[in-house]
Amino acid sequence: MRARVVAVAWWLIVAGALALAPSMLRDRLPDPLATHWGTSGAVPDGSNSLTGHVLATEVLWAVLWLVFFVLGLRAQGRRAQRMTCWGCLVGLGVLLLGTTASTLAVNLDASSWREALLPGWHIPAVLAAMAATGALAAYAVRGAPDQPSAGSQAPPVFRLRPGQRAVWVSRVVNRWLAAIAFAALAATAVLAVLALSGLLPSGVPAAALSASVIVLVAGLATASATVMVGDDAVTIGFGPLGRPRRRIPLSRIAAAWREERVPGDVGGWGFRGVPGSATIMLRGGECLVLGYRTGGQLAISVDDAERGASLINALIAERVQS
Repeated sequence: MRARVVAVAWWLIVAGALALAPSMLRDRLPDPLATHWGTSGAVPDGSNSLTGHVLATEVLWAVLWLVFFVLGLRAQGRRAQRMTCWGCLVGLGVLLLGTTASTLAVNLDASSWREALLPGWHIPAVLAAMAATGALAAYAVRGAPDQPSAGSQAPPVFRLRPGQRAVWVSRVVNRWLAAIAFAALAATAVLAVLALSGLLPSGVPAAALSASVIVLVAGLATASATVMVGDDAVTIGFGPLGRPRRRIPLSRIAAAWREERVPGDVGGWGFRGVPGSATIMLRGGECLVLGYRTGGQLAISVDDAERGASLINALIAERVQS
């Protein structure tokens, strides 16, 4: 309840400041005022009415606040998700306050919005303030470490018979990423045919082909993963061909177990990592977690994780006995 009250209070503070500051300075601001500066430099290339700018900023803040407020409520005590949500909630509020302050400062007493030149230090200063306050907020709400799951307290294990060899293989596919990769493949083929036929304007084929190839390669590399447990290592292969491949010797692993994790626990989809903990998150649900002897962890979202963890623990025990 206290966290909810603080979150609502933060929304009101930011929303009030975003509306009050422009209203107080209305007589000293041009209308329209400069609201966008291009990559070419400090010269503005876009404008908006004062009312339109305030409304757009307020709506953006309301949407961002609501998204991370709801995600924070769903965190259910998960430390990483709680820290991420609060860091984003505070950091994004500071970002909007900073961009509004910068916009008002450069438009102040200007006779026209075209005269509102943006100093080069404004952008890095606002981004630094966002990062610093977001990090402080995340640190402040870190709380106690998450309680270990039942699997980590009692890792599953079965006993191998003398001389028995076993291999476990599991594969997971993110259908959305696979669909994106397939669409990129189709786009690449179509663009290549059109380019060879001379039906595309000059300059378009190279840029479009480059973009579609990048999406295709990234999609193929991240849409699926294969995990194999053998006699001396856990091997993780990416993509339909299992390349690239990461090999983790069993000598580095202390124990393995199954855990339920969702993208919100680790900061989203894909390859995520924080000091001491990394995750290959292709879909929410059961994950195979490897606990390193150094204290770190690696989690891979994969099916039949408990069976894989059992074999890893059995192989580790066999190595210790021998």
